Amino acid sequence: MFKNYYIFLILFCFSLIFIPSSTEAESKPIQLALMTPIQIFPKEEAIGGFRLNILYGKNTSVTGFDLGLVNHTTEGISRGAQFGFLNMNIADYYGWQLAFLVNMAGGTSRGLQMGIINYATHVSGVQFGLINYAGTISGIQIGLVNIIEKDGTFSAFPIVNWSF
Repeated sequence: MFKNYYIFLILFCFSLIFIPSSTEAESKPIQLALMTPIQIFPKEEAIGGFRLNILYGKNTSVTGFDLGLVNHTTEGISRGAQFGFLNMNIADYYGWQLAFLVNMAGGTSRGLQMGIINYATHVSGVQFGLINYAGTISGIQIGLVNIIEKDGTFSAFPIVNWSF
């Protein structure tokens, strides 16, 4: 059963590469970054496909699979799967963020955030971690400390917090 789950998860992540984006025509298909500015394409470019950040990578947005130690996007909507130690999205992130430490979406996080600390201005989906913060939420938080700044069922609540 778990084998089928992992196969489905892998196929799902790779299928996100093909999600159409408004910047797809302008985006680069692949990015490799040691640390910004030592990367194939400059930080002002959008990536539509796969980005590997060995230490630190910064681009305007990423659609597809984003993997690295520190993943940083600065504008627009990033979509897909983002795995790293620290995931920083100054704007919106739609999809799955998995961090060993912090996930951040300065705009809307639509989907799933999993990390020790999860932060988003607005959440539409699930936050799963030790500390979860949402300015507003339409979804659920699961963790030790769950904070909803505005319009939550509870402003702070342990284990589970929600607002729909």
